[in-house]
Amino acid sequence: MEGFWNWWQHLPQHLSPVIFQIGSFKLQYYGLMYLVAFAITYGLVLYRLKHEDRFQISRQQVNDLTTIIILGLMVGARLGYVVFYNLAYFIKHPLEIVLPFEFSNGITFTGISGMSYHGGLIGILISAWLYARRHGIRLRDIADLYIPGIPLGYTFGRLGNFINGELYGRATTAPIGMYFPLAPEKALRHPSQLYEAFFEGVFLFVILWGIRRAKAPRGAMLAFYLIGYGLVRFFIEFYREPDAHLGFVVGVFSMGQLLCAAMIAAGGLLLFYFRRMAGRGALRPKTRPADE
Repeated sequence: MEGFWNWWQHLPQHLSPVIFQIGSFKLQYYGLMYLVAFAITYGLVLYRLKHEDRFQISRQQVNDLTTIIILGLMVGARLGYVVFYNLAYFIKHPLEIVLPFEFSNGITFTGISGMSYHGGLIGILISAWLYARRHGIRLRDIADLYIPGIPLGYTFGRLGNFINGELYGRATTAPIGMYFPLAPEKALRHPSQLYEAFFEGVFLFVILWGIRRAKAPRGAMLAFYLIGYGLVRFFIEFYREPDAHLGFVVGVFSMGQLLCAAMIAAGGLLLFYFRRMAGRGALRPKTRPADE
């Protein structure tokens, strides 16, 4: 057993974020994991569209909507990081929001780093709402269609974080801890990326996928997701190392926990609203259009 724990604790030190490199071009696991996440979510959406006839969305609309959502995710995740996690810095260095360079000490290529899950979620909701409004689709139907499959795709993003050795957890004396090369000191740390991959990904997917056909008001999946993800992430944050430049924001709570608390509250309010509207008969389904 001692041999297993030794292998486990030093595993991150043997992982390379680069799959292969040709010249200056690098294919990294992190980017590949995002592609896998998008592909899985897209595949699950098409599966539901084919086997469940309650949605008012065509195949072509799913293709267009998925592209719009991905763009909204990327823009929202970046702007969310700027606003929620490092606003003071980016006010002084606005070009670094969109350019892959650092200008504080000359010009240094850094790549665009710093993405916020909560900002990405806001970007997805805004982009989906704009598309829904333009094409006469209910945002509630989009949420019910997409959300049950999203956590499984999200799992791979967290695995990408783990392979990169980033977003590691807090120091621990438990044998489940790992040594992460990017950590400021050599100490066992919780593999919080793996906790998130399982609980925010696999665990939440099993729940949402299992209840996707349950009798509930249209749009309820969005409320369930906000509450479920918010609760899971809130508790995992107790094992995740806060951003060094931000630390704890209120008492022992990190910025991520405050944002998750807002998610839980928003989910509860949405669920109350959808149930109330359903009771009034305001969420009756329309006829699904034929595939284009």
